[in-house]
Amino acid sequence: MTGPSIQTCLWFDDQAQEAAETYVSLLPGSKIIQSYPRRGGEGVFLVHLTLLGQRYSFLNGGPSYRLTPAASIEVHLDTQAEVDLLWHALLQGGTAQRCGWLVDRFGVSWQIIPRSLHRLLQCSDDAQAGRVLQAMMGMVKLDGPALEAAARG
Repeated sequence: MTGPSIQTCLWFDDQAQEAAETYVSLLPGSKIIQSYPRRGGEGVFLVHLTLLGQRYSFLNGGPSYRLTPAASIEVHLDTQAEVDLLWHALLQGGTAQRCGWLVDRFGVSWQIIPRSLHRLLQCSDDAQAGRVLQAMMGMVKLDGPALEAAARG
């Protein structure tokens, strides 16, 4: 028997399969594990998938609930090219927010973060970390090289 596991379930009106297919195509190593049809066979009720190794369930639950930015998916990336590519792909039909956040066309909130940000904020130099934080707060899409420049002063 398998031990306990945990995964996140996101509630969609009726776009769970389309969202799963989109995200799996954008995040390497991600996959749809299984889709469950609605009773009566019209469309999909539930999709199990992994995104970068994290398990998710996407539920077509109807219009009763809406996704909000109170919960978001964080993606940490090594290069600015990766940040730019994923940001622009997820932003198609969505809305850019501040500080690396966006809401995609399905209503899912994302934080697209250059991995260097955490290193720059955790440095022992409070003035450096303050400059990085101030630079980040002025950005929409996060710019790793600009954050590095802010750290240098």
